[in-house]
Amino acid sequence: MQNSEAMALSAALLATAGELTQRIHEGVVARGFEGLRPAHGFAFARLAPDGATVTDLAAHLGVTKQAASQLVEELVRKGYVERRPHPDDARARLVVLTELGWACTRAAEESAADAVRAWADVLGEGEMRALYTRLVSIAPYGPIRPAW
Repeated sequence: MQNSEAMALSAALLATAGELTQRIHEGVVARGFEGLRPAHGFAFARLAPDGATVTDLAAHLGVTKQAASQLVEELVRKGYVERRPHPDDARARLVVLTELGWACTRAAEESAADAVRAWADVLGEGEMRALYTRLVSIAPYGPIRPAW
């Protein structure tokens, strides 16, 4: 692949990721969840399974612990997350989604499905499955970080 082709492919992937992020965010807002930014969705993705400490969240987002603390405080004020005692570390606090946070996460999943469904209309189901398989085979393992 020539350098110019590699740059064009990179640009197409980045544009697709940006558009997907925007469509998910717009879908969340359209479903009645306000006061959120796309970066909050990246935090929700880390918190959804079992919660996380602020330190875990900072590593996931690629930000300082102070920035993650500020993000958590904002989400607590808005009612999307709460702090609980950590079950394994008495010194730490676990940040978990509230019912509102879980509802917002479900709205994001619905929005993602809507966005990806539009791709299937263009590519077809078989090509969508192939795209998924190929992307998973080259995608790095680890957190998906927002573009701040």
